[in-house]
Amino acid sequence: MKIIKLAIKNAFRHKLRTGLTVLGMAFAVMAFGFFRTVIDAWYAGAEAAAPDRLIARNAVNIIFPLPLSYRDKIAKVPGVEKVSYAYWFAAYYVDPKDFFANFAIDHENYLDLYPEFVLDSAVLTAFRSEKTAAICGQLLADRFGWKVGDWIRLIGTIFPGNWDLHLVGIYRGAKKSTDESGFFLRWDMVDENLRATVSSRAGKVGWYTMKISNPNDAVSVSKTVDALFKNSLAETLTETEEAFNLSFIAMSSTIITGLQLVSYLIIGIILLVLANTMAMTARERISEYAVLKTLGFHTRHLVGLIAGESLFISAVGGLLGMILIFPASWMFAQGMKSWFPVFEVKTLSVVLGGSFALLVGFLAAVFPILRATRVSIVDGLRVVG
Repeated sequence: MKIIKLAIKNAFRHKLRTGLTVLGMAFAVMAFGFFRTVIDAWYAGAEAAAPDRLIARNAVNIIFPLPLSYRDKIAKVPGVEKVSYAYWFAAYYVDPKDFFANFAIDHENYLDLYPEFVLDSAVLTAFRSEKTAAICGQLLADRFGWKVGDWIRLIGTIFPGNWDLHLVGIYRGAKKSTDESGFFLRWDMVDENLRATVSSRAGKVGWYTMKISNPNDAVSVSKTVDALFKNSLAETLTETEEAFNLSFIAMSSTIITGLQLVSYLIIGIILLVLANTMAMTARERISEYAVLKTLGFHTRHLVGLIAGESLFISAVGGLLGMILIFPASWMFAQGMKSWFPVFEVKTLSVVLGGSFALLVGFLAAVFPILRATRVSIVDGLRVVG
């Protein structure tokens, strides 16, 4: 216990140096936790995917549509309980820079496949009875100041023109991880417009969503669905919802890999900083360690002094950094809600940050300990700190 108290007192002998090292450690842990949170937010959609939902898209690329006629054939596949469809609408509201996800969906049962979207039965009835009806998430409604009953004009890109839509409901997420930034309109309204303007594009959907009775049958059901349309003009690729979502994330794999490398690089840099601090400390106190040996202190005492000081500095910096992760992530989330609707600091990220801080403290003490324990008493007393 006395060795621990002495190690803590030693840490404050150079207050400025110790303070700067603690701040550096805190920044490193905060940055590590923050980058981990950003990466987790990227994967939030995949993690929230239901194991009993499958997605069938065009085998070439998702930008190519599938015929509406596939729906009835898929519905007859053993193991498929429900099947619905959607199309990426890709319209914008007022300014093209104000991106948000919007989909033209099957109004009859698409939302039934997503129980995580909490909606009143009256809202679903209104959505199914009015062709110009639309539903959006609470986060998106707050962003643009929309309320139920508003008429919203979306400006089409993939489907050109101005689309005037009546907001009949706002959904909330059943869980904290549910995306509340989506916007849904009726596919049949879009299809009706296409039949009158560009008939060759009518009767097509973007992908099919299936609810299966047993998640363990996902592979066999997927193969059966794809076999139905093999050698057709629009072959399908059926996969779990998680795999489908991950295919979008893969487009940003370079960015994600870069963030991962930076997060670990920061930890490496702070390791060098703390190691340098401890090396300077050990060099300055070689004569002190020699005196302690003369007085009968053993190697374990010197190890406790040096390791205790290093671990104390890293622990204080790590604790401060773990605390700072939360306000840093909160401020980022407020400014990036459009891109990261689900932005939550996970316990694992905080624990990893603290663990790395302690690991850095331990590693930084290794070489100073070796030097202090190997130097002889005579050589140590010759050193002038």
